[in-house]
Amino acid sequence: MEELEMQKALKNLTTQNAKAYLMKTSMKSNLSLYDHLARVLIKVLDERPMDVVDIFEDISRDVKRLRFCKKLDTLRDEPELSFTYDMAEIHKGLFTKEAAEGVEQEHDDEALDSALPNVMELAFFFEQAGIGLSREEMFRIFLSLKQLVDTQPLQKCRFWGKLLGIQSNYIVAEVEFREGEDESEAEEEGEEGEKEGDEAKDEEEKEEAEDEPPKSTYKPPPVIPKEEKRSGTNKYTYFVCNEPGKPWVKLPHVTPGQIVAARKIKKFFTGNLDTPIVSYPPFPGNEANYLRAQIARISAGTQVSPLGFYQFGEEEEEEGEEGAARETYEENPEFEGIPVLDLVESLSNWVHHVQHILPQGRCVWFNPTQKAEDEFEEEGEEEEKEEPDEPEPEVGPPLLTPLSEDTEISQISPWSTKLSSNLIPQYAIAVLRSNLWPGAHAFATGKKFENIYIGWGHKYSPDNYSPPPSGVVQPEYTSGPEIMEMDDPTVEEELALKAAQEEQRAAAEEMEELGEEEEEEEDDE
Repeated sequence: MEELEMQKALKNLTTQNAKAYLMKTSMKSNLSLYDHLARVLIKVLDERPMDVVDIFEDISRDVKRLRFCKKLDTLRDEPELSFTYDMAEIHKGLFTKEAAEGVEQEHDDEALDSALPNVMELAFFFEQAGIGLSREEMFRIFLSLKQLVDTQPLQKCRFWGKLLGIQSNYIVAEVEFREGEDESEAEEEGEEGEKEGDEAKDEEEKEEAEDEPPKSTYKPPPVIPKEEKRSGTNKYTYFVCNEPGKPWVKLPHVTPGQIVAARKIKKFFTGNLDTPIVSYPPFPGNEANYLRAQIARISAGTQVSPLGFYQFGEEEEEEGEEGAARETYEENPEFEGIPVLDLVESLSNWVHHVQHILPQGRCVWFNPTQKAEDEFEEEGEEEEKEEPDEPEPEVGPPLLTPLSEDTEISQISPWSTKLSSNLIPQYAIAVLRSNLWPGAHAFATGKKFENIYIGWGHKYSPDNYSPPPSGVVQPEYTSGPEIMEMDDPTVEEELALKAAQEEQRAAAEEMEELGEEEEEEEDDE
C-alpha cells in the first residue's frame, strides 16, 4: 500500500512539474505553450477539420496571428500622427469650396473686381530667375490669399513675401481696406490706447502723492506720435499666417519708437507673435510689433518699380512746387515699358515707390517742440521756463528717387542686376537683387513688375553685429563741505569748543548789561 501511494505521489509531482514547464511564459512573446495548445485544441474541436495532423502547424500559426491582431480599443493609445499628416489636415481646408460657396454666390457681380492677386503668374516670372518658393507652396499661398480676400473687405491685396523663423515662418500679405471699412477697428485701438494712457497717468499720480519728496526735475522727451492709417509707414495693413490654411492675423500699426528701436537690435523671429522681445536697448512691444517694424523698414528700402510706371498727379505736382513732400502717386497710362537690357545696365531706370523712413521713425517729420509748447501753455505761466531750441527738420529722398542715388555699403553697390537667361536674352526678364536687405528681389518685363522678399528679416552689416554699449553712468553729486564726510572731534576739541562758547555768552551778557545801564542814565537825565 505504501509503495502504491509513493508511486501516485511521484506521478502527481511529475505532472505538476510538466504543467509548470508548459506554463512557463516566453520572454519574446509573453505566451506559454500550455495556453497556446489549449487555444489550438479549442479551435480544432470547434471547427473539426479533416486531416488535423497535416494542418496542425497551420492552425497553430493562425492562432498566433489572431493573438497579435490589432484591436481598436479605447484602452489603447492613439497612434502618433506624422508631420505630413498634420500639414495635410491644415491644407485640406484650402481645397474645399463649402466654406466659400455662400460668399461667392453673394458676390458674383464683383468677381471681376476681386482684390485677389495672380500669385501663380508671379511664381512663373520669379521661377525664371531662380527666386521664390516651390509651385506647390505658391499655389497653397494663392488659395490662402483667396480665403483672406473672401473674409475681409479689401480693395487691394498683394503677396508681400515670407519671413523665416526659428520655429515657424511668416507668410505676409499686404492689403488695403476699402474706404471706411477699417475705421471701427482703428477707433477701438485708439480707445484702448487712451484707456491704457489714463490708467498709467493715474498710477503715476498715486505714486507721486505717496512719495512726494524728492521731486525730480527731469522730463522725458516728448513722444513722437505714430502716423495715421493710409499714410507714411502705416499706408498699408499687413496680415500674417504661419502656414497656408491657418487663420490670418492682422498686425498692429507701427510707431516711430518701434522703428527706432528695431534699428538698434537684431533678433530672429520665433513664429509666435506673442513672444516678448528681450533686448538692449529695450524694444517697446512683442514679436508682432517687431515684425511690423521690420516689414516697414524692408518695404521702404526695397519696394521698387521701373522708371515711368508711376507718376505724380496734378495736385501732387503743385504741392511739390510749394515745397511740401509728395506722398501719393498714380499709374501712368502712357507707360510703354523699358527694354530689359536697359533695366539691367542702368539703375537709374528703377525708382523707389515707397516713402523713405526718416531717423525719427516717420516718413513725414514731426516737430516735437510743438507738443512741448502746448504742454507749457496748459501748465500756465507761473514759472518762467526756457523755450526749447527749434530742431532742424529731417529730410529724406523724395518719392520716385532713382536707385542710382542710393548710398554704397563699404564700397559695395546696394543693388545687383542680371538677366534671367543669358542663353536666350530675347525672352529673358530683368532681375534686381538688394544687397542691403538680402532676400529682397524684383523683376520687370514690359509693363509687368513685382517685388518679393524671402529671408530672415535682417539688414546686411559689413561688420559683425555687436550690441550697443550701456548708457553713461549717472554722475554723482559734486564734492563739497555739505556732503563731505568729516572726522569726529576729540574730547579736548569738544572741551575747547564749549569753553569758547561760554566766553562768547559771558561777553554777550556783559554787553547787554552795559547797554541797559547806559539807557537808564539817559532816562534819568
